[in-house]
Amino acid sequence: MQAQILVTGPEKRPVFHLTNGQISYIIGITERAAIPEQLYFGAAIRPQAGYDFLIDRENRNGVLLFDQDPTSSLDYLGQEYPSYGHSDFRQPALQLTYPQGDQVTLLTYESYRILAHKEPLPGLPASFGRTPDDTMVLELHLKDEGSGLKVTLQYAIFSDVAAVTRSARLEQSGTETLWIDRAMSLALDLPDHDYDLIHFYGGWAHEMNLERQPLQHGIYQVSSLRGVTSAVQTPLIALARPQADEFQGQVLGFNLLYSGNFLSQTETALSGTTRVLLGIHPDLFRWELKPGHSFQTPEAVMVYSHNGLNGMSQAFHDFYRRHLIRRPASKALSPVLLNSWEGCYFNFDQDRLVSMAETAREMGIDLFVLDDGWFGHRDDDTTSLGDWRPDRRKLPEGISGLSHKIHALGLQFGLWIEPEMVNPGTPIWEEHPDWVIRVPGKSASPSRNQYVLDMGRPEVVTNLFDQLCRVLDGAGVDYIKWDMNRHLSELYSHALPASRQSELSHRYCLGVYQLYERLLERYPDILFESCSSGGQRFDAGMLYYAPQAWVSDNTDAVARLKIQYGTSMGYPLAAMGAHVSAVPNHQTGRVTSLALRSTVASFGTFGYELDPAQLTDAEKVRIKQDIADFKKLQPIVAKGCFYRLISPFDRPELCAWMAVSKDRQQAYVAVFRLLEVMGQERTRIPLAGLDPALLYTVKGPWQSLTPRYGDNLMSAGLILAGNKRDASRQPDGQRGDFAVYTFMLEAVAQA
Repeated sequence: MQAQILVTGPEKRPVFHLTNGQISYIIGITERAAIPEQLYFGAAIRPQAGYDFLIDRENRNGVLLFDQDPTSSLDYLGQEYPSYGHSDFRQPALQLTYPQGDQVTLLTYESYRILAHKEPLPGLPASFGRTPDDTMVLELHLKDEGSGLKVTLQYAIFSDVAAVTRSARLEQSGTETLWIDRAMSLALDLPDHDYDLIHFYGGWAHEMNLERQPLQHGIYQVSSLRGVTSAVQTPLIALARPQADEFQGQVLGFNLLYSGNFLSQTETALSGTTRVLLGIHPDLFRWELKPGHSFQTPEAVMVYSHNGLNGMSQAFHDFYRRHLIRRPASKALSPVLLNSWEGCYFNFDQDRLVSMAETAREMGIDLFVLDDGWFGHRDDDTTSLGDWRPDRRKLPEGISGLSHKIHALGLQFGLWIEPEMVNPGTPIWEEHPDWVIRVPGKSASPSRNQYVLDMGRPEVVTNLFDQLCRVLDGAGVDYIKWDMNRHLSELYSHALPASRQSELSHRYCLGVYQLYERLLERYPDILFESCSSGGQRFDAGMLYYAPQAWVSDNTDAVARLKIQYGTSMGYPLAAMGAHVSAVPNHQTGRVTSLALRSTVASFGTFGYELDPAQLTDAEKVRIKQDIADFKKLQPIVAKGCFYRLISPFDRPELCAWMAVSKDRQQAYVAVFRLLEVMGQERTRIPLAGLDPALLYTVKGPWQSLTPRYGDNLMSAGLILAGNKRDASRQPDGQRGDFAVYTFMLEAVAQA
């Protein structure tokens, strides 16, 4: 079904029904105050001539908008974009300060516009339509009494995914300057609070840990004031009915297409209603809005699933792949790469890099990536950030010369950068000390021996762009890993007056986006991967510029199971950077099999993070086979549906997941036995996502298994045990801790 926006009701009080056959989102306009009212969001419902049955107008005690009208308290009204100062005492979506010092705002409906296409948001990541008829956009035009402020609420619905996007644009058409203290991207008022809140927490090398708890009365905030989204908390949240699990039950998912300070919040009122807010964090934020100027909020996305958490995740995955990620046409599938970092760190020269690449080519790798240490005089992490000139001691022919040698081997070439940072002693530091974020007369805090450049200044962005172009022009670089290894502290911009210092964090984020956009325009065939000490800036905003992101600096396969499991809740496998590293692992010291490491990484972009010279001949043979196998599986992993089967958060000894092709003809299953537990050998793994009526061959630890129907595999499941009465079903020796079992399913052609 095509996306539709249906309008019913009288001209001054219309009702808007956004639907695509999967979901419905319904907005009304209140009868007296003309305030946009949230009426419904959930599974698709049939269009009707009227929706008065969704309106709640009980007599309520409290502060009233209209005298003698006990139904007029805004504290009980479900609103589309609630503002501060009248009779709604819940946290608002919009809060302004006016010239006379008050903060009282009332937005009322003026008009609407429906568009059959979606325009980009200036300077920000934004969803888009893939075809001329797969997206519909509704704009609600609101006005503020007395100030001249106009607010446009934008909603987009897509034909092929159960998602709605939201954003707001504020324009001052009046004659006085206003100050924006809070402008959220999304507000959703739900009629009850019978939900569990799911959110994610973590830190360096320990990202995306899942936490689930019942909603309680009051406010629950997930947020960051670190200048980036961070891994400590992430914008991604979900509200799941208490009985919902991976496969059944209603789930609402929310995310913000933004990479700076954020707030994702739920508030449950005494009445039992729940308000969800997502947007730029209002703390440390204030924006001066002059006459004739406008402010655009980032975009937020919300999805609906009645098929549990897997359904929510698949809606997010499809939305990002189809309507957010801009992948170079030449790299529809990510190349298998070898990254130099854990293989040699800063200790390399051109000959060593070429030798690594030669071995990589022999094993079937597509892309060789030179990580940190190639510029300035960077032999450790104390120097040279901001000086993006190749180190001729290590690379006598520069980046172009090395790239030419890598390409001559038949490989693509990639390069690491960290443009937002600066080390003391570099030309930028010495010549432009005012370009560094720090407060005059106060101490500045280093992190990893580095400081942060003021990306909100256009001249900083231009300087970095020019430096990088001198490296990239004519160098034939195919891939860039863009890192960012510290958070923002001592916030102060030398380019802003005292009254506007609270604009710095948002301006910084816009500057990062601008540099990305300028590089993408100049080098459209380069594949970007974002990174921030691992997953410290793994967010939907970054995916608009960099189709894949480094999930974590922790490359240990066992630790990666939880990290990638949690990340998959909101992000597709094709966006998840995952590498096979050496053992003992450089972060945990753990020793695991090459089979386990390869299988975990295969449910991501897949690559290697090691020194090939340290591999045995047998390991090289195994890696060559693993790469060949992955390239056959990659379309299923990158473009198919992902199903989580057993959670390592629930069962520390076991984890299982699978990917199924969109046509359900193929499936790739992995079961990870992390701890051998006696008496539990007969583990049964029900599968998911198959066609119940199709017959599948099953290839796995035991060969020549009897073909089975999809409903059989989804109900009876796979048994992780041999059959002593069947010589073809004997265990293959995979016992003990850290064992892995993989299965490939192929639909049998039927006459």
